[in-house]
Amino acid sequence: DASNKIVGVVGVAQDVTEASKNEKGVAAIANELRQLVETANAPIFGIDVDGNVNEWNNKTAQITGFTKDEAMSLPLVETFIVPKLKISVKEVMDNALRGVETSNYELEFRTKSNEIRYLLVNATTRRDPQNNV
Repeated sequence: DASNKIVGVVGVAQDVTEASKNEKGVAAIANELRQLVETANAPIFGIDVDGNVNEWNNKTAQITGFTKDEAMSLPLVETFIVPKLKISVKEVMDNALRGVETSNYELEFRTKSNEIRYLLVNATTRRDPQNNV
């Protein structure tokens, strides 16, 4: 009022029903895709720009004997690739990080019990929503 006494509250609102529905839909799709990766019948693993493991699905864990928790953040090439292939696998991974993808590349993965598993790999670049690697 005129004497600066509070006499009520004014609320300003915006109807965000549609945006909320869209957000929930996107979250559901993201969850489905995450589940697809985790339960795929093929090994799926990924690295960050520093070469450290940031993706390790259930099949990769089954094949290697390393759980996701054990593998996450470890340097992929130095930890899991046999010595004779470390340089060439690092090159394939570095190329993928630069956007140059490789298909049907055979590598030898070291398991937790020091066995060798031969994997045929497609090294594909993964990008964020801003198109950064």
